[in-house]
Amino acid sequence: MDLLSSLRISASGLSAQSTRMNTISSNIANAESVGYKRKDPVFEPVADREHFGEILKNKMDENAQGVLVSEIAEDTREPRLIYNPSHRHARADGYVEMPNINIVEETANMVSASRAYEANITAANAAKSMAMKALDIGK
Repeated sequence: MDLLSSLRISASGLSAQSTRMNTISSNIANAESVGYKRKDPVFEPVADREHFGEILKNKMDENAQGVLVSEIAEDTREPRLIYNPSHRHARADGYVEMPNINIVEETANMVSASRAYEANITAANAAKSMAMKALDIGK
């Protein structure tokens, strides 16, 4: 795998984790919004090949995969029901349908996304450092 492949893979991870953090932030912000549905990004692997020549290249490179956010899916769990007959969005039985968002779960997901983001930055910095060392050797 070459330097640019490493950087492209890390960049795809940074982009995916950034989308994940934005989605989690939206979930937390709308935890008390009537009618909001919790959302999750759906990740899928994507081969890191841009050109036909890269496909024909090294056999090891076929295992190099980046990540792509294929969609932002809405949570299918039932909403939380809160009894508040005076609320303007209350159903006939007095219950208000609130998003099924657990702040503790969202916070744990945010920490996980943040750590994954940091790991991708570290990988990109390591690739950059190796390239700089290779240039120093060539002097």
